[in-house]
Amino acid sequence: MKSPNGGMKRIKRAFGAIYAFFYGNPPAILGTLLLTIVLVGAIFANVLAPYSPEKRVARPHQEPSAQYLMGTTRSGRDVYSQVLHGARKTLTVSLFAGLIAMTLAVAVGVSAGYFGGKIDERLNFITNVFLVFPQLPLLIVLAAFLGQVGSVVITLLLGLTSWPWGARVIRAQTMAIRHKEFILSAEVMGESKLRIIMVEILPNLVSIVFGGFLGAVIYAMGSEAGLGILGLGDATEVSWGSMLYWAQTSSALYTGAWWEMMVPALALAITGGGLALINMSIDQVSNPKLKTGPHMKLWHKLKKIADKRRGL
Repeated sequence: MKSPNGGMKRIKRAFGAIYAFFYGNPPAILGTLLLTIVLVGAIFANVLAPYSPEKRVARPHQEPSAQYLMGTTRSGRDVYSQVLHGARKTLTVSLFAGLIAMTLAVAVGVSAGYFGGKIDERLNFITNVFLVFPQLPLLIVLAAFLGQVGSVVITLLLGLTSWPWGARVIRAQTMAIRHKEFILSAEVMGESKLRIIMVEILPNLVSIVFGGFLGAVIYAMGSEAGLGILGLGDATEVSWGSMLYWAQTSSALYTGAWWEMMVPALALAITGGGLALINMSIDQVSNPKLKTGPHMKLWHKLKKIADKRRGL
């Protein structure tokens, strides 16, 4: 039987790791707070939204008020309800696109960096081919060729075109640790290549992979909004991109209905900013050259004491 103390120790270690991550790391605290607000709004949209996002509830372009917190659209729909429900669609597309992109990036980057030789040459050639084509224009061409596409197609398009830069970074890092002692020891002991990759290499790439995933999510979110505002997405689906499309179509800014355009734009900015802050905080924790906060203050204090003792 497993000791209950073992489970408690693991929980304490987990909480200790979380505390160490957030302690002295303001970007992590602020980014997590912003992202938590967005996620709570998306998950509990049915409870928090007072109206159906597709139902006409008031006269067109009604200004923000106590009844309609963020005003109404040209078709009389509640903007507050739309931005909550639209968060679900936009975040789902972005997260799954980022997951697809980083899965491909890890598979290609680790394989190229570890195996080397002809495998590296072929995978590097494929990566360079994808890097030659600018991603956003390629997405626009593909979406225009396919016609008005739904969220599933947009997710696949974003995921299948966003992996090359992540693959290059992971390949370089894999090559850097390929000849480390612990890798060579595992090979001498007869460990399988799959186990070496899964147990020895990937754990050392966690911060890079997670940071790349957040970057891919931010890019996918911006691209989804860009395709939406160009009318290449499914305008019948409620998302932040479709909200921007309808706001542009109705000339919201020119008619004085600034809230119809600003609300989804601010939602995109807040979510992207929260993800970027978390990504920055991961760099500060994983990269010793970027460590900030109390850790650097303690280092400066010890350095002053040492300099004083030496008479400097």
